[in-house]
Amino acid sequence: MTAREPARRPVSPHDRALFEQLLQRIEAGAVELSSIEPLSADRAPGELKRMGYGAPMLVTYRAGAEVHRVVFRTQSPNWFGHDRRSDRACLAILAADTYHDQPRHVRVLDVGAIREDELVSLHDAGEFYVVTTYVDGALYAEDLKRIDHAEVASGLDVARAATLAKHLAEVHGGAPPSAAPAVYERAIRDLVGSGEGIFGIVDSYPADFHRRDLLRKIEELALEWRWRIGRSSAWRLRRTHGDYHPYNVLFREGADFTVLDASRGSAGDPADDLAAMSINLLFGGMRRPAAWPRGFRLLWDTFFGAYLDATGDHSALEHLPPFFAWRALVLASPVWYPTVPEHVREALLEATVGWLGAARIDPSAIEADVPMLVAQ
Repeated sequence: MTAREPARRPVSPHDRALFEQLLQRIEAGAVELSSIEPLSADRAPGELKRMGYGAPMLVTYRAGAEVHRVVFRTQSPNWFGHDRRSDRACLAILAADTYHDQPRHVRVLDVGAIREDELVSLHDAGEFYVVTTYVDGALYAEDLKRIDHAEVASGLDVARAATLAKHLAEVHGGAPPSAAPAVYERAIRDLVGSGEGIFGIVDSYPADFHRRDLLRKIEELALEWRWRIGRSSAWRLRRTHGDYHPYNVLFREGADFTVLDASRGSAGDPADDLAAMSINLLFGGMRRPAAWPRGFRLLWDTFFGAYLDATGDHSALEHLPPFFAWRALVLASPVWYPTVPEHVREALLEATVGWLGAARIDPSAIEADVPMLVAQ
């Protein structure tokens, strides 16, 4: 028996019903299923390759007088960027979108999802969608705009900052979807190297951006942080929101609010969420230094104070620099924030280099990192 010749086994009534449904859809007619067998040529004895991303099955069936063979493949969870169900869905959809462009390549006959009693085809689907519940409210970003103009924070503003910090403490107190150290390693890998992370955001800057020297330095320092905390800090793995910023929080009356758009697997370092929200307060002070002392600084102190009081997680300050760098790159980006004054953009990138070169961020002394916060 060769590596490509499967070992036969009986087909269960459940599998037969599922696969005949699928094959009838492909053939647009009646079929008779003959066998379903595993294919494992890439893991056969003596093969150098011992790792595969998929779990292929050879399906043999009869349509009319002809015998046909197709391969049915599912994706196996692993720590090579396929640990989330959405990662594995991406691989299947990517195959459906690209195989047909390859010369002498197998074709995709269908792509779909597995339900308990049905194989659901996505073959003719276009873009995917998500439907969520609706809630009323105003974006927290509107509060920050008001403070920018008024140059002072109200008692309600301070209360809301404390509420957001306490909410984060609650989020971070929960268990992540998986406690495996590789989940944390992936979070740091994504932070540095993903399309949404530091390297990806740098790539979105225009080719003629005048401070590419700063961008290069940021990338170099970010890579050092990956080696510094990528594996040694896996003990910090917690449930996270993943995109906790003022455009993902809706406030109603008082401090009643709802959060939107949890992202990136909802697992990682709590410093991620701390940086995502707090750097927007810093950003407000940088754009309007007059609003810093009695406005954004009050919220900054309240936010960090309430979080640290609730969690006692002072080690978060030692992990903030790379997350601050990521969010600062977004705020300084001419693509994401095209109307930001150039001196603010440059100051933000210079501060980022400083943060990445430091051992920790001290919220109480942030003016030393960003001198322009002190109004002239």
